[in-house]
Amino acid sequence: MSLSSPEKRQKMDQAAIIEAAMSAMTDTVNPALFDVTIICTTDDFQASYWMDRLSSGVCKSSSDGTSSNYPMVIAVSEDWSSSSGAGNGLGTLYAFQKACLVAKEKYGADLAHELMEGKISAALYHTAGKGTRLAPLPASENNNKPGVKLPVCHQLADGSYEPITVLEAVVRQTGIYASSRTGRLSVFWGDQIFVPTAPFKYTPTHHVDIMCTLEEEPPTEKVWKDKGLEKYGVIAVSGGGKGDAAQVEKVDHPTAMRMLKNLGDIARVGPSLGSFSVSAKMLQALCDEFSSELAAKDGKLDTDPHFWMPLTLPQDEYISLMSQKGVDEEESSSHHVRMAKMKDAFLAASPELGLFGSVDVGSNACWWDYGLLKLYIANNLKLSEEGDDADLLRRFFGVTDRTMNSEISGVTVDGSASAFSCKAKSGSVGADAVIAAVEAEDIQIGEGAIVVNCAAKKIVAGKGAVLYNLVSESDDGIVAEDGDVIVSVTDAEGSSMLLRSKTSICGGKAWKQVLDGNEMSFEEVHKQNRDADVSNIEKKRKELYKKASSSFGL
Repeated sequence: MSLSSPEKRQKMDQAAIIEAAMSAMTDTVNPALFDVTIICTTDDFQASYWMDRLSSGVCKSSSDGTSSNYPMVIAVSEDWSSSSGAGNGLGTLYAFQKACLVAKEKYGADLAHELMEGKISAALYHTAGKGTRLAPLPASENNNKPGVKLPVCHQLADGSYEPITVLEAVVRQTGIYASSRTGRLSVFWGDQIFVPTAPFKYTPTHHVDIMCTLEEEPPTEKVWKDKGLEKYGVIAVSGGGKGDAAQVEKVDHPTAMRMLKNLGDIARVGPSLGSFSVSAKMLQALCDEFSSELAAKDGKLDTDPHFWMPLTLPQDEYISLMSQKGVDEEESSSHHVRMAKMKDAFLAASPELGLFGSVDVGSNACWWDYGLLKLYIANNLKLSEEGDDADLLRRFFGVTDRTMNSEISGVTVDGSASAFSCKAKSGSVGADAVIAAVEAEDIQIGEGAIVVNCAAKKIVAGKGAVLYNLVSESDDGIVAEDGDVIVSVTDAEGSSMLLRSKTSICGGKAWKQVLDGNEMSFEEVHKQNRDADVSNIEKKRKELYKKASSSFGL
């Protein structure tokens, strides 16, 4: 069936947007960056690591010799009173306030003032968390979850190559929104990359705007069911010119329409991506409203249920929705009253923008999530696949050939496999496998295996195996069976232990279990890794890698 003229125009428009986005995301001469990049980490060692790594890497200024503080990288830890954390709502406000203090002390810059004056753009990336569903990979980075490496390399300032981390990729991708968001704080999650098919350059019309994938069709009950919207947090956008929006979460169509009655005519709906931006005025208002919680480092509030939904839903509908989460009616009512009072005062003082709007990334946006082990595997294997999605992924990472920056002339590499920054004298790499920063005398890499940052005399990876951060000087080398996941956990003294799993095992479900071949559970390793000096350990790991590689003449 041929496409109609409107459908053809839509396809052409999406192609142009994708091309513009990819050009911006892959521009190494003038990279798209926020003026201020704030990383919210688990501890101070991680904060120091990311300030150094990003400042000298993907966020490095391209205009040497200027006196400007920007681009600026600030990383802060979430030293909250409760081990369960502040939630991404209070966590955002607390991280921004800490970042302001660091900027003042380190650079003499008043971030809050410059943001309020519309002079700068700022982005905050949430990376704290255990990474249970990605286990055991975060354990190999000593709980530095955003430091998990991808099997593709990028060039460093000194000319060397090493695997890019998940966070570095996310920072590169999200920078395309910076030019539209001066005077705003943007908030992103640290494990998702996407290429929009809707315009990414825009003029904000609301004090809060949230990213979502809006459906093209009106929100009929059939569309709601067909798209499975009852499973998600959903953004609904009103018709007319204002584009006001509201949020509901995991409700059926009739319930959603009832809850959203205050919006009037609803033109479009779609799943929320969670990422959002707020004006400097709204940011200040939220900091003021929750000043007591922030000062005491007490409480846990998330953006969706505790900020956006009480700000956009009627009180009775908010109470109904929160009751589904097991929240007491009195508690929900009290919180809604609090937020409504803040909203009324805020809009009276700041009427120049609407309250809550949306930023559509397009229902056909390409989406690569690395937050689960199975998705880490699936999306990394795209580097060796065919198709438009795989082509975009390779372009994003600067992949122009299946074998790059490698010395593997004695290795038989399948035409569908990929090898980046590898050295090996003999062996084979099977179909669809992806290897990066691998050095060995002999490699036997099975179909669909992923091997990242490994050095050994011999490396054998079975079909679909994942090998990560492994170093061995033994004659036996590294051997993994089909579906094995094997990582190395290195400590501050340079001692290492192996941690094993299977590609079929969900780390979140097996978090407390001691799996076959392990001496500790993932949870126990996580506790052992707490407050690890990740910068020092990475240095030790590189020394071990180099020592092993040189021992067999590479």
